[in-house]
Formats: sequence, structure tokens, C-alpha cells
Amino acid sequence: MGVNHCAVKAASYNAKVATAAMIEVIAAVAGASISVAALGAAGFTRRNDEARDAVIRLTSAVEHIATQLEVLHNDIREERRETFGRLNGVEQRVSKLEAKDNWVGDERRR
Repeated sequence: MGVNHCAVKAASYNAKVATAAMIEVIAAVAGASISVAALGAAGFTRRNDEARDAVIRLTSAVEHIATQLEVLHNDIREERRETFGRLNGVEQRVSKLEAKDNWVGDERRR
């Protein structure tokens, strides 16, 4: 019985080692899975942060362009006001010259 007892002990020891090895493998796989999940979540968070930063940059750019367009619009409006004011003055002077040119003395020129 001594030999069988040693064989049983050896088999029991081998089973424990195999079980311990399986537990280690399962723990390693679980740890790797958790690591992959954490990296995926970190990547998602990083992409989310990058997208948020891109939206902020684009919003700022659009606001800047809108401000510049408003300034340009005001400049164009002021320039038109000045141009039409000058044109009105020239029109009045031309009308006066035409009126003087058409009448000479008491007779109207034809």
C-alpha cells in the first residue's frame, strides 16, 4: 500500500499543481481582459476629449469669422453711405450746370 499511497499523493499533488496553473491562466486572462477594457475606455475617453476640443476650436473659429464679417459689413455700409453722399453732391452740381447751360438770357437753348 505504500507505493499506491505515494502514487495517490503524487496524483493529488499533480492535480493541485494543474489546478493552480489553471487558476493562474484564468487570472492572467481576466487581468488581460480588464487591461484591454481599461485601454479601450481610455481610448474612448481620449477620442471623446479630442472631439470636444475640435468642436471648441471650430466654434471659436466660426465666432471669429462671424465677427470679422460683421466688421466688414459695417465698413461696406459706411463706404456706401460716403459714396452715395458724394454722388448726390455731384448730381446736384451737374443739375445746376445743366440748368445754367440750357438757359442763356431770356431764351432757352435748343
